[in-house]
Amino acid sequence: MDNNWHTKEIGERIYARCQKLAKFSESSDKLTRVYLSKEHAQCNQQVARWMHEAGMSTWQDAVGNLCARYEGQTSGAPALLLGSHLDTVRNAGKYDGIAGVLTAIEVVGKLQQLDIRLPFAIEVVGFADEEGTRFGSTLLGSRGLTGQWQPQWLQLPDAEKITIAQALETFGLAPEKIAQATRSADDFIGYMEVHIEQGPQLECANLAAGVVSAINGAKRMQMSVTGQAGHAGTVPMNMRQDALVGASEIVLCIEQIAKEQQVVATVGQLQCLPDSVNVIPGQVQFSLDIRSSDDAHRDRVLAQIIERAREIAVHRSLEFSQHCFYQSDATECDSYLQKLLNDACEKIQGRSMTLSSGAGHDAMAIAKLCPVAMLFLRCAKGISHHPSEAVTANDLAIGWQVLYQSVQQFAADYSLHGASASY
Repeated sequence: MDNNWHTKEIGERIYARCQKLAKFSESSDKLTRVYLSKEHAQCNQQVARWMHEAGMSTWQDAVGNLCARYEGQTSGAPALLLGSHLDTVRNAGKYDGIAGVLTAIEVVGKLQQLDIRLPFAIEVVGFADEEGTRFGSTLLGSRGLTGQWQPQWLQLPDAEKITIAQALETFGLAPEKIAQATRSADDFIGYMEVHIEQGPQLECANLAAGVVSAINGAKRMQMSVTGQAGHAGTVPMNMRQDALVGASEIVLCIEQIAKEQQVVATVGQLQCLPDSVNVIPGQVQFSLDIRSSDDAHRDRVLAQIIERAREIAVHRSLEFSQHCFYQSDATECDSYLQKLLNDACEKIQGRSMTLSSGAGHDAMAIAKLCPVAMLFLRCAKGISHHPSEAVTANDLAIGWQVLYQSVQQFAADYSLHGASASY
């Protein structure tokens, strides 16, 4: 049997395992698997069995991450970390995060099959909580591993008023031992994550895989436009201070500036007050999410948007205010690890493509410990966080090939140059 057949078989196995893990859901008709739930525990148990079959030792850390290790030529050597997350949003697709964990397991499985030990160990991680679905705080799993866990998070409640501390205890973990999940920078020489793109660029380029250059930094703003409420039938059009009309002009302005300045900006929430069919809107509150791979550029564009919004408000005799309630900095992917992935993409699919990630990922937290890189896989119509999320077995096979060859090349470089190979 030729190598192409074996690669096809691996892609089909990853695909089939994604379907199996989708059964670990809090409801049978909508895939939902949240942090510290019984479905989380069931998923960890199943994935741990596959990790054992691939030749790895496994453990669950103090925040619920599923971890596994395949020793290198020397016991206790630093590790190349592979993986992604195993939790989902509500009413999710089957591949977001999960495909990356399963692809990593298959890389180790092939090494075991060929009886290959590398000059470094490989660890595979299935992060417990990336999405933040249950407790509203994202990257809890990877922040636990990197020592960024904040003690006050233990008191965060879910919709049923159950705190993280209580959920940890129910799950069989000890809240006072959270710090035991923390790993040292000396433990790892790098991190590589396979993940679906969650956007349309690879599909438009007719490519199965592409390499991430950076994970965009984001700011989230709450904006408010205040005018004067009034009777919808008695106030003439030229005498109105309509907050909704002013806010609408600002939203259109945001779209125009974002296109011109090549950032992504989204108004995802808008509340109109007093929200009555026969009253002129007196106040509108709306959100703005703005992202770029360059934090300084993002902030310059945001300043331009705010300046233009104030001008619109003055012109319409309205008041405008804004404040930032969330900020995350952009994360640059390591140039050497990017090169490994790009070279493998070119070899396997004829060409590569570099793109930034508009969504946040566990790599953002892991970058505090070691160099990181991400490989994106094509998903149908760019749809994600939805049951229509779709990836083909063939694309999963290509993703596995790219990651496997990248790991092999990293090992060859490491044998020649040691840890400096990745810097």
